[in-house]
Amino acid sequence: MTSALIHVNGLKAALPLRADLEAAGIQVLGVASERAKLLQEVVRHAPDVVICDETTPDDALFRATLSIALTAPCPLIVFTNDLDAAYIARAIESGIHAYVVQGYGANRLRPLIHLAQARFRHEQAQRNALQDVTTRFEERGLVERAKGILMRARQVSEDEAFQVLRTVSMHTNQRLGQVAQQIIHSARFAEDVNRCGQLRMLSQRLVKLYGLQLAGVHTVKNAQQAQDSVQRIDANLAHLGKSLSHATYGDLLGQVVQTWARLKPALLAAHVSSVQASAMVLTDELAEQLLQGAERLTSQLESAGLAPPLRVLNMAGRQRMLSQRFAKYAVLGMLGDSAWTQRCDEGMVESKAAFEQALTYLNSLPLSTPDIHSALQAAGLGWLTMVECARDAGRLPGAERLTGLQSLATASEDLLEVFEQLSSHYECSMQVLAGT
Repeated sequence: MTSALIHVNGLKAALPLRADLEAAGIQVLGVASERAKLLQEVVRHAPDVVICDETTPDDALFRATLSIALTAPCPLIVFTNDLDAAYIARAIESGIHAYVVQGYGANRLRPLIHLAQARFRHEQAQRNALQDVTTRFEERGLVERAKGILMRARQVSEDEAFQVLRTVSMHTNQRLGQVAQQIIHSARFAEDVNRCGQLRMLSQRLVKLYGLQLAGVHTVKNAQQAQDSVQRIDANLAHLGKSLSHATYGDLLGQVVQTWARLKPALLAAHVSSVQASAMVLTDELAEQLLQGAERLTSQLESAGLAPPLRVLNMAGRQRMLSQRFAKYAVLGMLGDSAWTQRCDEGMVESKAAFEQALTYLNSLPLSTPDIHSALQAAGLGWLTMVECARDAGRLPGAERLTGLQSLATASEDLLEVFEQLSSHYECSMQVLAGT
């Protein structure tokens, strides 16, 4: 049996209409006499049709019917005595399916309800068809963007990228558009996580290079590496400022930017020949603040990305930082007094333990490709080489120590390059991009 909700101005006015509907075999679920609560009553009763008996319709009625059409769509009929053609046009725009002037006739109720229901079904079918076309069009754009990401990341052709999308779609039982959206989403978060991870590493690399200059290891290569690190931090902060939501991450990114604004001048002072080793303490403290700020931001991005492989990417990026942190402490430990040396020794022990634990974890993961496997092997060998260089440099006397420090610097940069490649491999891996 068809159900109806009646809306009239006043309960007494509803009596004839209610009786006529029931006589026509229509179940009346209730009468809503307050227009302000009409939508609420429609949601509560969920009728097959809403019938309004309005002698003189007004803007309030049309606002109410439009709210129903947008919130709880159903067939809408309005009976009225108003012949104003402008109101007829308003009725169509406001989601009304049958606008009947000069009242109703009891014998016409059922045909009019059937008409309103037919128009409602037709309207819904058209809306669904339009939504389907819109969705397909939007998904086509997403697929094109995802293909471009895969082509760059995986170095494959357009056809091969599309085949990757189809394969993931079948394996995950998702539409192509859903897979494409996931890849776009994951790629953006993966890049942001990688850039934040670079900030952590660069904070330690710069202090290492600062310490090498204080130790007298003035090489063109070290100076260029320091300049490159400063430029990379500036570029990464500029990118993150555009990529990240200010409302969500603005406070965290702002802290990093403020710390960098204090650290950058101190690091640039390392190029001045008269700089004193006493400035090393303040510089390292600021670098630690930059490291902690970047760590907080990276952790939040990893969590927000909703892709478990982002944790692996974050961990691989953190290995870059730990390698430079270990080398930094090895260099600075040869420059300060006994208290400073003890602090650096403790830092080396802590960094070494964290690095080796993470390296063991990364080697145990199923997330691997030939490139990742080779990079992890190279990372293990590079780590052993750097640790040995640090040990040897600490034992060498006088002028020979400069040679040892340069060997340590070279080994740390070689290891950093391996982890830069490894982070890139993880960032471009299918598991990270697809969020699986």
